Amino acid sequence: MVLGVLAVVVPALVMRNFTVDDALIPIRYARHLREGLGYRFDPSGPSTDGVTPLPWAFLLAPLSGGTALDALARAKWLGALGVALAGGALGLGAADLAKGDRTRIAAAAVGLVVLGLAFPVGAYAASGMETGLATALATLAAVTASRRRLVATSLLAGLAASLRPELVMWSATLALGVAVLEARWKSAAIAFGLSIAPFALCVALRLIFFGRPVPLSVLAKPSDLSHGVTYAAAAALVLLTPLLVIAPLALRRGAPIARVLVAAFVVHLVAVSLAGGDWMPYARLVVPVAPSLVLAFVDLSSLSKPAWNGARALAAIVLGVLVATNAAPAGRHVGRDRAELVERAKPLLADCKTIAALDIGWVSAASDARIVDLAGLTDPAIAVLPGGHTSKRVDTSMLLDRGVDTVLVYSETRAVEWRLLRSDLFASRFAREAEIPFGTRGASYAVYRRRAPSAQ
Repeated sequence: MVLGVLAVVVPALVMRNFTVDDALIPIRYARHLREGLGYRFDPSGPSTDGVTPLPWAFLLAPLSGGTALDALARAKWLGALGVALAGGALGLGAADLAKGDRTRIAAAAVGLVVLGLAFPVGAYAASGMETGLATALATLAAVTASRRRLVATSLLAGLAASLRPELVMWSATLALGVAVLEARWKSAAIAFGLSIAPFALCVALRLIFFGRPVPLSVLAKPSDLSHGVTYAAAAALVLLTPLLVIAPLALRRGAPIARVLVAAFVVHLVAVSLAGGDWMPYARLVVPVAPSLVLAFVDLSSLSKPAWNGARALAAIVLGVLVATNAAPAGRHVGRDRAELVERAKPLLADCKTIAALDIGWVSAASDARIVDLAGLTDPAIAVLPGGHTSKRVDTSMLLDRGVDTVLVYSETRAVEWRLLRSDLFASRFAREAEIPFGTRGASYAVYRRRAPSAQ
C-alpha cells in the first residue's frame, strides 16, 4: 500500500507545477455556477457546452471561491489526493493478486516502481484537470475487477467514463470481462448498462440542453485517425506500464485478470485512435488506464519466465528514466509561468470589454471581460468553422461584429492568429499596444487594441 501511494504521490510532487491552459476553462464555468450565473463561460453570455467532462465544472463549483488560480490550486489537490487513494488501493490489489507467491510479490514491487517512473500519471494528477480524478476512478475500478466485484467495477469504470468520454469503451470491456470471468451471464447486461450509464446520461443531458450529443471540443478539434494512431502508440511507450504486459504466450496460458485488463487497454487505445488523439502533452488521454496494467503484470508474471519478466521491467525502467530526464523538466514550471502571466496581464486587461484569444484559459483568469474563443471550444459559431482548433477560419469582420476591443496573439503565431495579422482590415482597425512576457524562453503575448474611430 505504501509503495502504491509513493508510486503516484512522488511524481505528483515532482510535477506539482505542471498544468495546461484548458484547466482554467472549467474553473470559469464553476465560478459562474457558484455565483448563481448558471452554466456559462461568459457572465452575460449564452450557456455553451465548453467543458468536455460535463460533471467536472459542477464538482469544482464548491471549490471555486477566491481567484481562478486559487480554484486551480484546490483542483490540483483534489486530483492528487484522489490518485494517492487509488495508488494505495492499487498496492493492496497487487498484494492480493500475489497471494504470497514470491514471483508475483516481486512483480508487484517492480510494477509499482515502473508506475512511479511514468511521470505523466503524476503530472496529470496534479494538473488541476479532471484527469486525476478519472485516473483514480479507473484505477479503483481495476482493483475491484481483480477482486471480481462486478457491480463496483461497473459503477467505478462508468464514473471514470463520465469524466473522460473516450473511456466508455474501456469501461464496457472491463465490466463485461469481469462478468465473463464470473460466468454471470445474466448479470452481464446489467454490468454493461452500469458501465455506460454515466456516459449515456451526459449524452442525454447534452441533447436536452445543447441540442447535440457531443461537446463543442469534438467540433472544434476534428479527429484525425493517422494522428490518433501515432498518439496512441507513443502513449503506450511513454506510460511504461504497457511494456510490462507484452507477454502473449503468458496471456494465452492463463492470467484471467490480466486478459481482461489488457483487452480493455487495447480497446481504449483503439478509442483514442478513433478520437484523433490529443494536442496536450504527456499522453493525457491514456493516463487514466496506465496504473491498471500493474495488476495485469502481477497476474501474468508467474506464467512468464523470470528472465522475460526482468527484461520487460528493465526496458520500462530504462525508457522511463530517459523520458523523464528529457521530457519532465519542461513541464515543471508551466504553472508558475502561467500564474506570472496572469498577474502581468491583469492591469493591461482591466478596462477591456471583449477580448479575442486562442488560449482562453489564462485570459479567463486575468479578466472578467467577455472572451471570444478563437479555437471554438466555448463558442458554437466558431467551433463549426473549417479548420482545426488553432486554424479556424475566423476573420476580422467577425471580431468587429462581436465588439472585440482587444486581441491577444502568441509570439509563436498559430494559423488563426497569422491569418488575422495578415489582414488589411485587422491592420486598419487594431494597433499593437503592449507585450506580455511569458516564461523564460522568450515567449510572449502581443496585445492589440482597437483603434479609436478617428484613427481608423
